[in-house]
Amino acid sequence: MKGRVIKSTGSWYIVQVEQEVLSARLKGKFKQEETKLTNPIAVGDWVVLEKEENQQTAVISEILPRENYVIRKSTRKQHFSHIIASNLDQAILVITMKNPRTSLGFIDRFLVSTESFRIPAMLVVNKMDQLEGEDAEEWLQDIHEIYEPLGYQVLEVSALKEENLLDKFRPYLQGKSSLIAGHSGVGKSTLLNALIPNADQGTKEISTYSTKGVHTTTFAELFIVPGGGDLIDTPGIKEFGILDIEDHELSHFFPEMRKYLGQCKYNNCQHVNEPGCVVIKKMEEGYIHPYRYQSYLNILNEEDSFR
Repeated sequence: MKGRVIKSTGSWYIVQVEQEVLSARLKGKFKQEETKLTNPIAVGDWVVLEKEENQQTAVISEILPRENYVIRKSTRKQHFSHIIASNLDQAILVITMKNPRTSLGFIDRFLVSTESFRIPAMLVVNKMDQLEGEDAEEWLQDIHEIYEPLGYQVLEVSALKEENLLDKFRPYLQGKSSLIAGHSGVGKSTLLNALIPNADQGTKEISTYSTKGVHTTTFAELFIVPGGGDLIDTPGIKEFGILDIEDHELSHFFPEMRKYLGQCKYNNCQHVNEPGCVVIKKMEEGYIHPYRYQSYLNILNEEDSFR
């Protein structure tokens, strides 16, 4: 049988096989030392499985090739990585100005990861009802000015205050498999509950001690969107470590830099301080936003601090 993984709970997986939902486990052991993955199977994976005799469970014998996936460095195991979700049509990053604040560096790292697999991405600014003051207005203006010219849709919402959120989101979700991600505390679960009433995701107050939020989603899970499509919800992400991108490839995943590649004086230009660098020239002329260029340097040097 062929099915799609809709939830991962560690050693067991919930798999949708046509109209049936089965609990399944891996056949044998995947050697993590070889795959270097903390999760050999991700939500969104298509797998081959067979029912166990006289049981209501199944065994997964094969993971089918992934079209794409969003991956990051594991925060728990050095030199390991974690697949957030796979086989996606788009990725939605939920961001907030405060409680917690989403840094531009975090946004850029997420977008680099999606760009590396050509997964379209959009930004959803949540908690618009809490945006007050000059700093908030400047932050929101920066989000629009930096990302919309690059082709990233920016949607403003207030998950706790707005009714009919599904109507606002429907054009973006219809018929697509979407990942929804963000820091803990940005309101992903509240947003998901508004979009999919039967999702019943738990919500918790923000931790005032760290202002980083608290995890309400323990495991990744796929939910069907009313009218067509699905949303893959994931545990809150505190850090987003870039993986498997060589230094000379990084600029390819910044759309504003991509158009100038190959025009520099040197073929191996890394756009740092080389003479005749067109990327630096375009940044100085205002065609590349200084924040984005700084993010590029931070990722290149692995110095971004994930505020």
